[in-house]
Amino acid sequence: MINLILASPPFSEGGLAPIFRYLTCNVAESHILEPETRYFMEKADGQPLRIVAGLPMYNEEETIGTVITNVLEHVDEVICVDDGSSDSSARIAEACGALVHRHRVNRGYGGALKSLFAKAREMDADCLIVLDSDGQHETNDIPKILQPILDGDADFVIGSRFVDGGGSEDMPAYRRLGIKVITAASNLSSDLGIQDTQSGFRAFSKLAIERLRFDSEGMELSLEMLEDAHEKDLKIKEIPTLIRYDVPKGSSFTALSHGFTVLAWAMLSLSQKKPLLVLGLPGFGLFATGAAMGLNAVNGLSDSVDYLVGPGLTAVWIGVLGLAMMATGLVLQAARNFLRHLLIREFGLA
Repeated sequence: MINLILASPPFSEGGLAPIFRYLTCNVAESHILEPETRYFMEKADGQPLRIVAGLPMYNEEETIGTVITNVLEHVDEVICVDDGSSDSSARIAEACGALVHRHRVNRGYGGALKSLFAKAREMDADCLIVLDSDGQHETNDIPKILQPILDGDADFVIGSRFVDGGGSEDMPAYRRLGIKVITAASNLSSDLGIQDTQSGFRAFSKLAIERLRFDSEGMELSLEMLEDAHEKDLKIKEIPTLIRYDVPKGSSFTALSHGFTVLAWAMLSLSQKKPLLVLGLPGFGLFATGAAMGLNAVNGLSDSVDYLVGPGLTAVWIGVLGLAMMATGLVLQAARNFLRHLLIREFGLA
C-alpha cells in the first residue's frame, strides 16, 4: 500500500482554500486478478498478448490515481503522457503503477497521442486502448472495447455514445448538437458512417499501432486518425459505451473552441477530397445569383443609370466569384483524380 499526499482545492466556507487529503493506491494488488477476469490470448509464438492503456494527462491529480487503479484491472501496463501539467499528476501516476512520459510544455491532445503511439511501438504492444484520465470513460467497458480486436474483427474500435446501447450522462444539448454536426461533416469526406467521431475512448490493434501516422497536435486529431485508418484499409468498428459528464474536471477545451477547431479541419479535409462539392456547388450558386441580379438590372434599363450601377457591379463580382470557385473545384478534382491514378496505377500505392 502506498499513501500519497495530494493537494486539492475544494470549496469551504471561507472560499477556495487548499487542503490536503490522502489518496491510497493499491499498486501491489491492482493488477493481480483472478484468471477468469483477464484475457490470456497468445501470439503465434505462444507468448501472451501485451495490452497497454494510454492516458493523456493534463492537471488531473484529482482523478488520475483512481483511473489508473481501475484500468490496471484490465490491461498489462498503463502509459500516462503528462502534457505539461503543473500539479502532482505525474507523481501520483507513477506511484500508482503507470509509466509516465513527460512533455515540458503543453502540446495538446494530438501531441499527447503521438507520444502514446510512439511509446506503444517501443514497448511492442499488441493492443493499445486510449481513454481520458478525468474519469469520463467507464473502465469496466475496456474488455468489450478490446474484444473485436482480440477476435480479429477490427483494427480500430471506438467506444460510441450514439450507437444502440451507448449513452452519455448529463451531456449538454449544445455539445450533443456540435458533435452531430462535426460527425456529419467528417462522414461527408470519408464515407465511413461513424456515429461518434469525437469519442476519446478508442482501442487499436498492433497493425493500427504500426500503420497510423498523424500530424495534428490538437483535438482535430480525432478526425485525422479516422481518415488515416480509412485510407490504410484498417477495419473500424463502434462499440456502445457510457461517457460521464459529471466528473470533477472535464475537458480543458470549451465546446466552442473544440467545435470550431475540429469542424474547420473537417471542412478543410472535405475540400481536399471533394472539391466539387465544397467549391463547385457554392460557386454555381453564386454564379446563378449573379446572373439573376444581372438580368434584373437589364430589365430595369429604362430606369436611371444610377439605379443600375450598384446592382450591376454586384452581379458582376458575384458571378465572377462563382465562376472562379467552379473552375477551382474542377481543377482540384481533376488534380486529385490524376494523382490517385498515378499513385495506384503507376506506383501501386493505395
